[in-house]
Amino acid sequence: MRLNMAQQKAARHFKGPCMVLAGPGSGKTLTIASRIKCLIKEYKVRPEEILVITFTRAASYEMQQRTKSIMDGAGYPVTFGTFHGVYYGILKWAYGLTSANILTEEEKYQMIRQILDSPDLEMDMDIQDEQDYIRDILSEISRVKNNGIDIHAWKSETCGESFGGVFKMYEAVRKKRRKIDFDDMLVLCLDLFRRRPDILEKWQKRFRFILVDEFQDVNRVQYEVLKLLAFPENNLFVVGDDDQSIYEFRGASPEIMLRFKEQYPDAEQILLDINYRSSSNILNGALRVIEHNHSRYRKKIVTEKESGDCVHVQELKNAGEEGRYVIDEIRKLIKGGIAFSQIAVLYRTNIDARVLAGMMMEEKIPFRMKEYISNIYDHFIARNIKSYFYLILGRRDRRYFFDIMNCPKRYISRESLEKTEGSFEEMRRFYCDKDWMQDRIDQFEWDIQMMEQKTPFAAIRYIRKRIGYDEYLKEYAKSHRMNEEDLFEILSEIEEKAKEFRTIEEWFDYVEQYTMALKMQKEKEKKVQDAVSLMTMHGAKGLEFDAVFMIQSNEGIIPYKKAKMDEEIEEERRMFYVGMTRARQKLVISYIKEKNGKAVEPSRFVSELLVRS
Repeated sequence: MRLNMAQQKAARHFKGPCMVLAGPGSGKTLTIASRIKCLIKEYKVRPEEILVITFTRAASYEMQQRTKSIMDGAGYPVTFGTFHGVYYGILKWAYGLTSANILTEEEKYQMIRQILDSPDLEMDMDIQDEQDYIRDILSEISRVKNNGIDIHAWKSETCGESFGGVFKMYEAVRKKRRKIDFDDMLVLCLDLFRRRPDILEKWQKRFRFILVDEFQDVNRVQYEVLKLLAFPENNLFVVGDDDQSIYEFRGASPEIMLRFKEQYPDAEQILLDINYRSSSNILNGALRVIEHNHSRYRKKIVTEKESGDCVHVQELKNAGEEGRYVIDEIRKLIKGGIAFSQIAVLYRTNIDARVLAGMMMEEKIPFRMKEYISNIYDHFIARNIKSYFYLILGRRDRRYFFDIMNCPKRYISRESLEKTEGSFEEMRRFYCDKDWMQDRIDQFEWDIQMMEQKTPFAAIRYIRKRIGYDEYLKEYAKSHRMNEEDLFEILSEIEEKAKEFRTIEEWFDYVEQYTMALKMQKEKEKKVQDAVSLMTMHGAKGLEFDAVFMIQSNEGIIPYKKAKMDEEIEEERRMFYVGMTRARQKLVISYIKEKNGKAVEPSRFVSELLVRS
């Protein structure tokens, strides 16, 4: 493939810093590979002095293969690797680390679990979903490390003031075990270079030419190491697109790319201005949206492709109607000769795909999911409802009582039930001298009896409004520093689905079938090659498809309800832009009017797409 003028200019760049602004589908991988060739063949740079850094092993492998291809199949000892891989290699050389020194995900979870149980940590919280809670804590630890944040300045959304104690205990245990996590690979490498200028100089001489892919996704610590490595020659060649910076939750900062020229005033700046992927209607629509962002490099991007189909925007009543629409449209595309594998359905979060995924399983549309969709019926809210339902059906296993006896708070002690088979009578005997507790137990039993003849939907409404489960969730969210909207969204989705069943037995049958279908789906994905891709907009980064559906393009979903600040809205818009630019020929954007029985508005990004400035 011949290089266009901008690609040639980038490939022929020799010494000094250079930033290449590479929009979607602009051939950045080819450009980087061509520069490697140019450095070796034309400028006679030793291959051993070239370092190419990517964010994933897959991207690293692709870059290596592309370079080999344009070098007529010849292999050269250029170093290709990820940030973590390269920095770990330096630490391995300096400290003699092995794989045994790296904490596994399971080890990290176990460490946090033990810390939370420690008497030295003053935390009195009833954690319903322990795995999610621990995951959120580990995510916060990662952000603190990646951004070099003072622990005392960090405001935790997960465990408030207790986070500092959790962090310090985690670090103490890690060091005692002589272990490092993935984030430490970056932090320790920076520390090593700052403390040992002799070691730094060795690696500066080793890697005289540094090329970085997806530069918009770097975090502060990664960048600080890069600057040290590149000094004093500053042969730092960075390629990226600030409009595709969507990993701020991982610590990535688009400001690093936006201020590159401030750091390196003499840096050459090159724009890859031709998109080879999308039709002009798709590209121009995406540009109309992203141009509403203020913190960005202004770019004029064109495509050599024909105008193609107009971007289609579809309004639908609810998630069920949206699912049926998408499935019907997929079938039309298949009849028109497009393979399942060339079709993608994108969404903001996995939750947004739950209804569609269920319908595709029922309709036997082959699909694969890049990210795992959790079973909503495994959530603690669903577990609470199940326990109420089991008691309604006459099941008296003690664990069902334990699960809900204080949801809402009835102040019933677990000690009131000693037998495996629980009963209201046993609880009454335990509180025989407390009339007020007798009343609470009587009411508990009365509520169970009142729901015996109700449909699943009516029973859930009774649990929510008459028993007081809604108030319980509000208190739970407040005490656990959670967004109550997230919990009520789960509850409303369960409630809405329950409308389809006449009896609690039918509801349980569906839950079992749905759970089994999810397990079978994972097995199917391993065997089926030609399948529709279902993934988040984050997961779609770097991919492309003939046809793309972007579902649930609603306010509160995209932009996400937690996005309030201007910079947060801008990142959400960048995510929408990334989703749009995955499409080559056909792009369908849908929004719904009603979600879980409540009216919702189309995303502001849909309006920006439709209104020409």
